[in-house]
Parts: sequence; structure tokens; C-alpha cells
Amino acid sequence: MEITFLLNGETRHLRDVDPTQTLLDWLRAQGLTGTKEGCNEGDCGACTVMVTEPGADLPKAINACILFMGQMQGRALRTVEGISAPDGTLHPVQEAMIAHHGSQCGFCTPGFVASMAAGHAAGRDDHADLLAGNLCRCTGYAPILRAAKAAAAAPAPAHLDDRAAQAALPAPAETEGAHGWRPHDLDRFAAWYAENPGAQLIAGATDVGLWATKQLRALEQVVFLSGLSALEGVETQGDEIWIGANTTIAALRKAMEGPHPTFAELLRRFASEQIRQVATIGGNIANGSPIGDTPPLLIAMGARLVLRRGAARRELPLEAFFLEYGKQDRAPGEFIEAVIVPKSAPELACYKLSKRFDQDISAVCGGINITRDGSKIVSARIAFGGMAGVPKRAKALETALIGQPFTEAAITAALPALEQDFTPMSDLRASARYRMEAARAMVLRYLREAEGEATSVLEVRA
Repeated sequence: MEITFLLNGETRHLRDVDPTQTLLDWLRAQGLTGTKEGCNEGDCGACTVMVTEPGADLPKAINACILFMGQMQGRALRTVEGISAPDGTLHPVQEAMIAHHGSQCGFCTPGFVASMAAGHAAGRDDHADLLAGNLCRCTGYAPILRAAKAAAAAPAPAHLDDRAAQAALPAPAETEGAHGWRPHDLDRFAAWYAENPGAQLIAGATDVGLWATKQLRALEQVVFLSGLSALEGVETQGDEIWIGANTTIAALRKAMEGPHPTFAELLRRFASEQIRQVATIGGNIANGSPIGDTPPLLIAMGARLVLRRGAARRELPLEAFFLEYGKQDRAPGEFIEAVIVPKSAPELACYKLSKRFDQDISAVCGGINITRDGSKIVSARIAFGGMAGVPKRAKALETALIGQPFTEAAITAALPALEQDFTPMSDLRASARYRMEAARAMVLRYLREAEGEATSVLEVRA
């Protein structure tokens, strides 16, 4: 594959590069060993680098360990070696890390610096969220957070502005059907994929990347979707919101803050900053995980999918997309084009239960949407992840609730119906009994919140 990108301000043009080689491996082979390999699965942040998308104004922090070289076309990359100025002047976050004793062994420090520099450029002050994807085993977070706060007021260094040089990068020739292809035309891609359904589609690679780094799988033919701008964006159409399948979780979170704040709050806890910047809503649905964060809430909203194969499109309720574990209603050569959600869902709530608040996989995730007429429940859409082989509606519970008063006694009486809906399994995250109790508690929590009680761990104080 042929790619052109900026590396620490210099143009790099590569021919015959392996599109599924990770950026981390390529960097270290070039002698840029400041970027570290820790977990090699996007969890620890030691490999974090700064990346600016073509046409974007601001860089973002990304995990280099699960980013493929085929995704680098047109991007501007800064490793820790290129964050300080060419004359050696340190970036404000580097100076602050020294002044506030933010480093001990130093293994994690380059990743922290990259995340902090990206956040600094964006003027962000949510440092705890920003750095939740960077793990430190020895220093602890207090001095690092102090350093991030201390550097916030300093101006962004001019040498990190790669936009002019990035805009001048040439676009390499597109080779349809090659081992690695990055199409730009959606219709052309759709027609080709319908004829080549065995190709592996890659959006953010936050899932597929682990196939390469952990399962050591050889990906024979890959298509990188990052060039398909037609699959990106959030648009209001009448009473609905259309979300392009290639919309990143970070972009979706920002778009949902107004119409669906509970959705935005869930996305705040979706993996880490580095993952949210590249993971897509379409990928989170298409991988079919029974513990994916977004499907339970989307099902509770009544979301629909737009699936496309060639020029043909069809819509189906999201809940019908998941057939059984590892199996979805998607024909060969068909892909998710968009997700459709209602513009308004004022009764919607979502609860994610995990061992850690930040950057953790759900043991149970529940989406609850109960509509009332006065004190009477007139409709209910309730879905859970982590309770079955697929994200699934609690239809027996819904039936038991409809027509009942919205009271603790009535809801408690209906909760045994959950055992008709789910037979959860036990694993390292939770036992079957714990999961069932957690799902019941989420429904009661919904009632408590409706009554005005504080239920979030961020609100409740002893």
C-alpha cells in the first residue's frame, strides 16, 4: 500500500507498506522508541501519539499499538520526540510534568505527555477524563493532574501546527481490490464490497487491531473506511437524528449532549479518550458484542439501522439485527450505513455497571425508556447488555409494567419477569446472580431518579 503522511513535521511517503502493520511497530523500527509498548491492546496508553486528521484544526490522542499503517494516509503524526520544539524547548506540559514531579520510572510518561499535549491544544480542562486511558503504576495521578492543570493557561506552541504542510500532502493513487484499499467514493465502495464480501472492513480498528496484536491473525484483504466522509456526521431530519456509521464516539458524544444527555454521559465512559477518538458507532454495533456499550441504550430508544448492499438499502430495528451470539442479520457484502434515533426521548436513561468507573467493560448495561400518563405506565422499552448472548429487550418485564402505576410496589412486583427474559452467565466480570440483581436494581434506580433522588456515584455523598 502507498501512503503519505507527516511525521513530526516531515513528509513521509511510503510505498509497498504492509497496511496492517501497526503504527507502533513501524515507529519503533524507525528508531522512535519514545512511544512505548505496554498492553498492545489500547488499554494502557503508553503508546499514545498525537494525530491530526486531514482538514481538522486540532490534534487528538490515539493509541499507536492498534492503529494500522493503512489508516495513516493524510494524517499529521506527532510522537513524543516531536512534541518539544526543534530547538529543544519543551512543551508546556513537559515542563509542568517536571515541575510537579509527574514521572518516576518514566515508562508511561511519553503517553501521558502526548495525551496532555493533545488536550492542551484543544483547551480542555476535563483532565481526569482526558487521562483516564493512560495508566501509571508508580507516580499516581495526583501530580500528573496537577501538571495538566498548571500547563493549561500556556499558549499552544506554534511548531505543532502542521495544517499547512498537511494540506500540501499529495494523495497517492487508489488501488481498488489491493491488499489494503482506502476508498473515497461511497457508491464505488458499496458496489465493490457487494462483489467482494470476504474483505475485512476497518473503521477505527479498536476491535480488529487486537486480531493482529493478540490473535496474530493475518488479514488478507482490508478496506479502510476512514476515507468515506459520506459515512460520517450527525444530521437532524424531522423528528429523527441520522448518525453516519463512521461517526466516531467522540464526535457522537458531542452531538448528543443537547438532545440526549444520558447518551452523552454513557459515551463519556466508553473506553478511553484514545479509543473514543477513533472507534465508530457502526463498528460498536457491527461487531455484535453482547456487552457493547451503545446497543442497550439505542434499543431502548427504538433505534433503526440502515443497511446497504450495492445500491440497495433496507431498514430494520436495531434489536432485530442481533440474532444470536456472533450472528447478525447482515447479508454478505452488506454494511451499516447509518443509525436512526428519535430526536427526543425525554424519559430515556442508561446505566453502566463495571468494576471501574473509567475505561472498563460493562458487567451489565441497561437502557430504560418508560412513558407515563400521569402515574400510569403506558409504554416501556427496556434493554440490557451483559445478560444474554446478544443485547436484548426485556419484553416480559415490559409487558408486566405496562398498565401498572409508576410506584415502587408495582415495579418490584413486576421485576420477577426478568427471569423470563434472561438467563445470564457467570464469568470473571460478574456471576449470573449478580447480573440479575444488578438489572433489577437498575429498574428501581430509574424510579428513584424520576422521583428526584441522586443515584450517581458522582453525586451521592456519605
